[in-house]
Amino acid sequence: MTTFLGILGFALAIVMLIVFAYKGYSVIIIAPIAALVALLLSYGLQGHFMANYTITYMAGFANYAKNYFPIYLFGAVFAKLMDTTGAAKSIAKFFAEKLGTSKAILSVVITCAILTYGGVSLFVVAFVVLPIAVELFRSADIPKRLIPGTIALGAFTFTMTALPGSPQVQNTIPMAYFGTDSWAAPVLGVIAAAVMFFGGMFWLNRRAKKAKTAGEGYGNHNELATSEESNEKLPNIVMAFVPVLIILVVNLVLSKLVYPNVDGAYLEEMFDSTLAANSGTWSVLLGMLVAILFMIVTNFKQLKMSIKEDLKEAANNSMAPLINSCAVAAFGAVIKTLAVFGVIQAFILGFSGNVLLSEVISVNVLCGMTASASGGLGAALEALAGTLMKSGMSPEVLHRVASVAAGGLDSLPYNGATITVLALCGMTHKDSYKDMFVVSCVIPIIAALILVVLGTIGIRC
Repeated sequence: MTTFLGILGFALAIVMLIVFAYKGYSVIIIAPIAALVALLLSYGLQGHFMANYTITYMAGFANYAKNYFPIYLFGAVFAKLMDTTGAAKSIAKFFAEKLGTSKAILSVVITCAILTYGGVSLFVVAFVVLPIAVELFRSADIPKRLIPGTIALGAFTFTMTALPGSPQVQNTIPMAYFGTDSWAAPVLGVIAAAVMFFGGMFWLNRRAKKAKTAGEGYGNHNELATSEESNEKLPNIVMAFVPVLIILVVNLVLSKLVYPNVDGAYLEEMFDSTLAANSGTWSVLLGMLVAILFMIVTNFKQLKMSIKEDLKEAANNSMAPLINSCAVAAFGAVIKTLAVFGVIQAFILGFSGNVLLSEVISVNVLCGMTASASGGLGAALEALAGTLMKSGMSPEVLHRVASVAAGGLDSLPYNGATITVLALCGMTHKDSYKDMFVVSCVIPIIAALILVVLGTIGIRC
């Protein structure tokens, strides 16, 4: 009976997260309530649910914030400066002009990919790229309903989770759990990225061709004209690209050349930590810091009047996604303490003798439950990383598979980024979600399963 009630409590907590997130309730409120429900059904009044809330839940919350607040903050500042200086828009217009309207889908995907791989927040990317996408799709007479799926392919998939070196948080979260850096398993990462890119492009081009055959054009939509932006003074493309390159180069040099040769003994003696657990995060942060300073120095005249407000807005922008992810990771910390969790963990890990397949399943389940790649990934690794590390599988492979898996069921209909992109484009789920689902859920899951096969047969790089 106790086990039954525990499983019921666990299931009910998950259903609460899914249903209330779908209805638009804040996960900051729902996650602790769901955790307390699971505790109450598992242990009754002996569950000490208030102690678990103020101690266990908040410890998980604080631990996530401790590990990832700098990445969220630096990322938000970088994204804001790329937006304010016009660098992001310059990159978008460059690819639109070079590839032309005949390659409208490819132009939008590449633009989104360059920006997100360079560290720009996917929300900023959506705002920046949308006017360009509207012009290109309208000129090529491609249905506007395909724009959300195109943005999703470029921003929510291969650059977010698969390409080695990506500073996006979905690629940096596993570093603290596996002692890796953001370049973990580069060959596997590139293979997964290729599957997502070519698979997504095949799907979107096929959909566009089918629409053309049926005589469906761009459609009649009430939207603001975007032609007035053509006269806006933007930085030249070289200066726009430099901050992105700075992040990648500094990150690569520190990860592969500098930190491997640094004596990290002081960390164990003074901070009860290791260099392996921190160097990946430091490399990403220092890359973003150098890029931020470069943008401030080279655009000082433009920024001097607004820099205070820009930094304030960036700080505020970093908090909502961070706290949402903290709330979900804290939920995972509480669930981990339940007696029934051992049963569920054994089921997930025992579902297959393949540790990588078990990792894909567990990460996808939690990302789907929370509708958050970062929150679900953090919760899954908080609960399972220790067990995964004991399997003997390469930490780099575990990192890359976890990261790619996080880009699967996170993009369900109630995901915040999904809803935001649809709203920005003026499309409904009925109009556009099918394409978003295929390119940002189905194909990334296929990519993750391919990595499972490759990792299993011995490919570790």
